[in-house]
Amino acid sequence: MSELFLVDAFTETPFRGNPAAVCLLDEERDTQWMQALAMEMNLSETAFLRPQDGGYDLRWFTPKTEVNLCGHATLASAHVLRTHARVMEDEIRFFTRSGTLLARFNEMGIELDFPSDPVKELVPEFDLAGILGQPIIATRQGREKWLVELASEDAVAQCHPDMARLAALPALGLIITARGSTETDFVSRFFAPAAGVDEDPVTGSAHCTLADYWSERLGKRVMQARQLSARGGRLQVRLDKERVYLTGKAVTILKGKLNV
Repeated sequence: MSELFLVDAFTETPFRGNPAAVCLLDEERDTQWMQALAMEMNLSETAFLRPQDGGYDLRWFTPKTEVNLCGHATLASAHVLRTHARVMEDEIRFFTRSGTLLARFNEMGIELDFPSDPVKELVPEFDLAGILGQPIIATRQGREKWLVELASEDAVAQCHPDMARLAALPALGLIITARGSTETDFVSRFFAPAAGVDEDPVTGSAHCTLADYWSERLGKRVMQARQLSARGGRLQVRLDKERVYLTGKAVTILKGKLNV
């Protein structure tokens, strides 16, 4: 039977960070079955793993759709393989829709090796300030996500977007961000209602976009980031040319076996 785990990622504290389901498949399953399980779990992401060529095939599903990249469910997957599947290598290779991704274990936790997402100018035909209820400092777009800088950390924390209007935007999701405090270089939140996730607690893939944006503004390659969702989460972000390295920790909440 396939094993199923619930893991809180980008945190060391249970019920904080971003929860992900991780399924270790004992046999090949079709896309419809995986999507049905993701809908049943009703988390922002459910990850599916199968051994492949010295690494693991990895796919991610929201309750509504399969996605091309997910950070917290990749971190959760690496945590499950090391903690519960007894994988002892210091590096795990994942084969995904976004190419080959690596997870490395070190003294700081788990470091994810992801593709960067360089941003470009965005001139939206939508009233983003009206959707967010906040004045906007700058707008950018990455491959799939839009990014909006707000005036302050408080503005990010207090933002209450119009989810119906936000879901109509022609982007996978919307990142809002601002400069952080003395211990945090930048803060953010991420919304993707069109993908079935009104607000994602801690979004690794969004930091592939944020890394490029804030590295240029701050003149830094290594940055401390905090996502200001209700659950909250912290991670270190390192930009190196075309790669972004995200470091965080994870904790297992539940494990069991599927009966289907």
